[in-house]
Amino acid sequence: MRTERQVDAGAELCIFVPAYNVAAHIESVIERIPKPVWEKVIRCWIIDDGSHDGTRKVIESIAADNPKIEPVLFEKNRGYGAVVREGLRRSRKTGAATAVCLHGDGQYPPESIPPFMEAMVAEGYDILQGSRIASGTALRGGMPLYKFVAGKILTFFENIVFGLKMTDYHSGYLFYSRNALLRIPFDWLSGSFDFDLEVIACARARGMRVGERPIPTRYAGEVSNLNPFSYGLRVVGVMLKYLAGTYRRL
Repeated sequence: MRTERQVDAGAELCIFVPAYNVAAHIESVIERIPKPVWEKVIRCWIIDDGSHDGTRKVIESIAADNPKIEPVLFEKNRGYGAVVREGLRRSRKTGAATAVCLHGDGQYPPESIPPFMEAMVAEGYDILQGSRIASGTALRGGMPLYKFVAGKILTFFENIVFGLKMTDYHSGYLFYSRNALLRIPFDWLSGSFDFDLEVIACARARGMRVGERPIPTRYAGEVSNLNPFSYGLRVVGVMLKYLAGTYRRL
């Protein structure tokens, strides 16, 4: 069996898929990854975070049909940040030029992987995030109005704090360069949903290039595990820590 360090010639991408109670969606997500992308993939990990709806069986079935897919099965729920951290650790070890976090609930588009990879190279991004707001499809795509409004307010302050002109800091569709994989201290970041924002904070604190591209918005009955009130407080906490210089010292 090939180890993580036995890289296919020409391969340059790692995909990791957070999966929690997504038995109804995960197979479709994997099927939607464009075939040419698989030629560049070193490894795709589907990381089950202690699901209890049959997700594990579906993942094992998918992996049996594709040698580049490897199941990672957590016995207990560890939280979103722990899952993403696991994917990034594994991606770092492979020597991949790029890693992408592709959620298992189908909210983010696998079809966008090729243009995002091209933008990473052409624009020299270290972190590239998919923006549902920039696409103009947020409300039409089913984003709840309260999330849309709250996101707008938080984004206004985030742009001031981080010195960027982003539209959607709260998307989980993130691409990481090799530089980001090596230099961002993932092990010190949150175990919750603010992990992604902390990644951006660390990247900015280290002078890395952060940007976004539009993606379509899709809310199709997926069950959200995010508490908007506690998440909002965590976002404010990340901004305060950034202003205090915490992410420069990590």
